[in-house]
Amino acid sequence: MYVCVCKAVTDTQIREAALDGARTLRDLRRDLGVTRDCGRCASCAHECLREAHGEQSKPGKILRKAA
Repeated sequence: MYVCVCKAVTDTQIREAALDGARTLRDLRRDLGVTRDCGRCASCAHECLREAHGEQSKPGKILRKAA
């Protein structure tokens, strides 16, 4: 599934980036361009990254847009 439409980044690419060492949205932005344009993908990208690292999402937690 496409997570970042602006940069055509998929959830599979985010999982692969996590396996290669990406730990934060900043890492994904550097490596894949996620959140670089409109930023609407930040929440979904962060969730995909958490899932790739085997973490559970925390209900009600507000995610900040990467700078």
